[in-house]
Amino acid sequence: MSELVWLIPLLPLIGFIVNGLGRNTFSKGMIGAVGSAVVLISFVCSCLLFSEVYQARQAGQSGINEQHVFDWIAVGNLKIGLSFLVDPLSAIMLLIVTGIGFLIHVYSIGYMHHDNGFGKFFAYLNLFIFFMLLLVLGSNYLVMFIGWEGVGLCSYLLIGFWYKNSSYANAAKKAFVMNRIGDLGFLLAVFLILGTFGSLEFSTVFPAAKNFAVGDITVVSITILLFIAATGKSAQIPLFTWLPDAMAGPTPVSALIHAATMVTAGIYMIARSNVLFILSPFTLQLISVIAICTALLAAAIALTQNDIKKVLAYSTVSQLGYMFLGLGVGAFTGAFFHVLTHAFFKALLFLGAGSVIHGMSEEQDMRKMGGLKKAMPITYLTMLMGTIAIAGIPPFSGFFSKDEILAGAFAASPVLWGLGFIGALMTAFYMFRMLFMTFSGTFRGTEEQKHHLHESPKSMTMPLIVLAILSVVGGVINLPAVLGGNHWLEDFLAPVFSEGKAIIPATHHLEHSTEYLLMAVSVVGVLIMVALAFNKYVKRQQLPEAGEGTRSFLANLSYNKFYVDELYDSIIVRPINWLSAFFGNVVDQRGIDGVVNGAGKATFDTGKVLRLLQNGNVGFYLLMMVIGVIAIFIYGLLSL
Repeated sequence: MSELVWLIPLLPLIGFIVNGLGRNTFSKGMIGAVGSAVVLISFVCSCLLFSEVYQARQAGQSGINEQHVFDWIAVGNLKIGLSFLVDPLSAIMLLIVTGIGFLIHVYSIGYMHHDNGFGKFFAYLNLFIFFMLLLVLGSNYLVMFIGWEGVGLCSYLLIGFWYKNSSYANAAKKAFVMNRIGDLGFLLAVFLILGTFGSLEFSTVFPAAKNFAVGDITVVSITILLFIAATGKSAQIPLFTWLPDAMAGPTPVSALIHAATMVTAGIYMIARSNVLFILSPFTLQLISVIAICTALLAAAIALTQNDIKKVLAYSTVSQLGYMFLGLGVGAFTGAFFHVLTHAFFKALLFLGAGSVIHGMSEEQDMRKMGGLKKAMPITYLTMLMGTIAIAGIPPFSGFFSKDEILAGAFAASPVLWGLGFIGALMTAFYMFRMLFMTFSGTFRGTEEQKHHLHESPKSMTMPLIVLAILSVVGGVINLPAVLGGNHWLEDFLAPVFSEGKAIIPATHHLEHSTEYLLMAVSVVGVLIMVALAFNKYVKRQQLPEAGEGTRSFLANLSYNKFYVDELYDSIIVRPINWLSAFFGNVVDQRGIDGVVNGAGKATFDTGKVLRLLQNGNVGFYLLMMVIGVIAIFIYGLLSL
């Protein structure tokens, strides 16, 4: 199957072309079938490829295989090919992208059925999957960069899918611009890598990097630039504000961007480049600080949001912070483990939120919901499982992946663990707040909404059930030894991270008693938060007030997202707009246009005066001749 790996990204590209050309002629059933089928076949191919890699690992081999498709750039000694890297890391990412991507495609058939842009939507989804697969499979930084830029383009198209709404179009532009800032960092890193190593191939760069000293300024510069790129794509401080606004797109887009694809690109890129980052302890420390700040800030904002998709959006930013925390403390397997489990429960939660919105006639305000578990039992049960998973309650998947990150953080610094623990407490509270406000109590919507309230069709509920099962059992793939596991995922990914571990072997190992204590503290704290949320929103039914005057100072800060957008607007957007207006009105119109138009006007006015000399009066001509002769005579006299 490795020889045919190029089929995996090619199939979604074919789906994009077919649905793009036939969007106005094919039936919706045909479009949905084509769009979903190409991703399903890619998933099947990914499963076969994963099987090959798994068998190789079982046989004690690395499972790494590079497939060259064709030469792309050949200039002098520089040769860059379009080639794909198959290894344990890319094999698992292929399963995530195609598997969850397929479920989202199936879900979209029901969710977008009444939309006039159905064909265009599926074409964009297929294109998104194609570029994400290109990013994952690329064997060098240039192919990865093409996929990186491609998912950015597709996110712009999908977030602004309903572009006739100006706020949605602005959200798409915001995502595009903020990602371009990060992408500049990636591009500069590519140039620096090429200049330093003479190649962009991972197989050349990483072995050569081991010859550099730890903390080498060139490697530090490369990793900082790559991290800047990751902060844009994976929504970390300061480039995180685009992601909550990405809720403007249809809900399947939110699930696709926030669970399986675009936001995981930054974590994947750093995990892939682990050798470079291990050689740069400063960058890893910077990642840890930014990550924990992002996790806490986003969690604090999510505590007071009333839009169900906004809660999940800030939850995504916070969970991404935990993944980066794992990377920063060197727990690369733990970070990637959380990428995997997060893909399960966050896709489930977003699609569940879409089911709620669908049943509530497009209502997203949780204050106008309540009591939905009777009318939407499948949606409720599946979202309950997703909520338990993200809260980190055992034995659901989120507990194991988040616990591994927190354990790594404790080994590196108890302060990081303490801050991460606080974030976990907030996560449990705001997620169960969302669940209780939506499904418990009495219905608070309008009579018309109550009349039309219904469970979603099977095309939407079946993906929820599959994702709910994965959210429950997904943690078994990397059970820690303290719980009787064998760290299967860590052993499977060992060839990917072995070069980095050879540079600086892990020195922090927790005793089993310490791990038990950390787990117990985490679980007890989370359960207390669940009880507090239950007491407030179910037992006492205290709903958030609409007016700002009724909120405390801290609650008001949280509800207004700590005014980060306003801060950016004041120090960046407005000055740039003012500068643009200055250059447009003063420099361009009055300066450049004034000079150009002034020269033209002077020529025109001079011509108006000079044309009076040609008036057809012979006497006037004779007078001018006489004046000319006199002038010449005087000049001659003065020249003597």
